[in-house]
Amino acid sequence: MSNSVITIRGLCKSYKKHEVLHDFSLDVERGHICGLIGPNGAGKTTVMKIMGGLIRQGKGEMEFFGDGDDLDKNRSRMSFMIEQPVIANNMTARNNIEYIRILRGYPDDKRVDEILELVGLTNTGKKNAGKFSLGMKQRLGIGMALLPKPEVMVLDEPVNGLDPEGIVEVRQLIKRMQEEWGVTVLISSHLLSELSELCTDFSIISSGRLVENLSREELLIKCRGHLAVRTDNINKTAAVLEDKLSIADYKVIHGEEIHIFERLDEILRISKAITDSGLIITKLNEEGQNLEDYYLEKVGGRNE
Repeated sequence: MSNSVITIRGLCKSYKKHEVLHDFSLDVERGHICGLIGPNGAGKTTVMKIMGGLIRQGKGEMEFFGDGDDLDKNRSRMSFMIEQPVIANNMTARNNIEYIRILRGYPDDKRVDEILELVGLTNTGKKNAGKFSLGMKQRLGIGMALLPKPEVMVLDEPVNGLDPEGIVEVRQLIKRMQEEWGVTVLISSHLLSELSELCTDFSIISSGRLVENLSREELLIKCRGHLAVRTDNINKTAAVLEDKLSIADYKVIHGEEIHIFERLDEILRISKAITDSGLIITKLNEEGQNLEDYYLEKVGGRNE
């Protein structure tokens, strides 16, 4: 049985003759934090607006919690913060959240205190939201979206424009939401580095098309410096690394290539040990990129 809470298949959207989404697909598993990463104008906000029912898709299928028949009903189990949160600047943090509680008819007034504590705004007192920093406003917006106890949160660029301290505060908040309240999160950003330590999974989008899906572990392996080795017998090569060179920090990739993560300055010694064992080397390269270089390569350097 699938553990996906969000499933999108073949999503397309055009405005007149301009196609903004083409055959876009996405899976978000329960309990995960999925980063939707792409340059400005890549289609991230359009995907989230379609999910939230704010605009219609052209083609494609969408399911929430394994159900594609009643999306509106299942949206009641989700919260969306798309673009900027709507906050009353002449009201305190408490009053903003209390207003939403009354508006939605949520009976538990203790929930307001729980949210203020979670988002770190308990001590703002009588200070109106108009005097908050951008990071505080983003945390308040997330807190307001948390009021109905959503199972899934969809957050559109919540760290955009924040200073480094504000980015850290929002990241810590999202991590707490996942760990303490069990909220599944889909979060967008145009910078991979902002979310690299937060997300469990990444979906890279460019020009309205899905470029790549990968887990955080896969991303770190791809971006970690290593020697990439291919030979005519990959299993024997692994044995040579362990028995003759005492190399333990390596990984076999799809049964056809080995990535060595230690002793990268001993490439000649490694090469000689492999060939002396009667193996034919078909590839031996030093590889690895930082996160942003990897991301820019995937999206073609477009990061407007």
